[in-house]
Amino acid sequence: MRKIYLGVLALYLGILSSHAQTKPQPAKDSTNYESRKLKIDEINFVSAYYHQDGNNSAVTGGIGTEKLTDFANTLDLQMSRYSKTGKKHTFNFELGVDHYTSASSDKIDPYSLSSASMQDTRIYPSLNWTISNDKTGNAFGVTASYSHEFDYQSFGGGINLTRLSKNKNTQFDFKANVFLDTWKVILPVELRPPGYGSGSEKDDNRPVDYKPRNSFSTSFSLSQVLTSRLQAALIVEPSYQHGLLATKYQRDYFTDGSARVENLPDNRYKLPIGLRFNYFLDDHFIIRTFYRYYMDNWGIRAHTAEIEIPVKLTSFVSVSPFYRYNTQVGTRYFAPYGQHNPNAQFYTSDYDLSSLHSNFVGANIRLSPPNGVFGSEHFSSLELRAGHYMRSTGLNSNIVTLAMKFK
Repeated sequence: MRKIYLGVLALYLGILSSHAQTKPQPAKDSTNYESRKLKIDEINFVSAYYHQDGNNSAVTGGIGTEKLTDFANTLDLQMSRYSKTGKKHTFNFELGVDHYTSASSDKIDPYSLSSASMQDTRIYPSLNWTISNDKTGNAFGVTASYSHEFDYQSFGGGINLTRLSKNKNTQFDFKANVFLDTWKVILPVELRPPGYGSGSEKDDNRPVDYKPRNSFSTSFSLSQVLTSRLQAALIVEPSYQHGLLATKYQRDYFTDGSARVENLPDNRYKLPIGLRFNYFLDDHFIIRTFYRYYMDNWGIRAHTAEIEIPVKLTSFVSVSPFYRYNTQVGTRYFAPYGQHNPNAQFYTSDYDLSSLHSNFVGANIRLSPPNGVFGSEHFSSLELRAGHYMRSTGLNSNIVTLAMKFK
């Protein structure tokens, strides 16, 4: 079925190209302004398959299967036109669809044949409009987004700003985003108050709560060309969340044998700071390195280091092996199964928030023939990326990503 979709997409691009070649060209007016209509710059299609397994499910209090699969697809359409003032208007529309199955989510209500979140589909369209000046490189844009799945929906908005120095060696980027989410509060079956619903839309009309979660994030990036071979970038991304930050269908077990739903503070500050260095060794090798320090007010501290070395094998084939290491000090609210203090105000057994270290290794291969992939002039590049993730808590995962670009 995917081949059919790609065939239709390639055919559509061919029709557009043919149509553009046969249409009469607009005449220039007396003011020397050349009308440039909206045109498609590129289309990107990315498809990824992800699978994980482990034995520390947060749904069942830190024990049990973490088996999960996710099949994610995004279609990115970029179009542009020039205004009478010579400014470039770029419109970027993205549509993402994820479908996942989670074995642990079915433990929310093990007495039902199918619980609320055993499998789900998430749909997330977004649209960005950016106005840029080709001469100066400066740009300003706005973004609107939406996301929906079974137990939450999100409305998002943001702005982006780019400023370049006159010699184009220094670039400053700023982004600000807000996401206004609403969560359906699904509780484990044995911890629901009398009359509280399952959250399922099938054969259950009992009420459930809905809670907000609002996120505000910013990103400051300063890039500098240091030499003809070396580039560097500093990235600071402070963010703030407020609302329901706990996942209420996750259980926690205490030293006195009692069980409660997860409870975490209703606000969270995050501060990641990153450094990136790219060194162009010669015409065949690039060394890309990245380091990030992370901290938040829940007590998590983390260090991440990554290296990727793209190797150009021929004029149109490159291979990029990569490796990433992460170490994390967990939140003060974490404890394993059955080890929470009954007097604690906040508690979680989600191992994503625990102390851990992880390794992620893989490679990316990219094809970009001058005559197009498989001889199709509009099929400009094809990439295949595979990675294997190993975490000290026992969680392992694999991901395979296919990316195609059409111009």
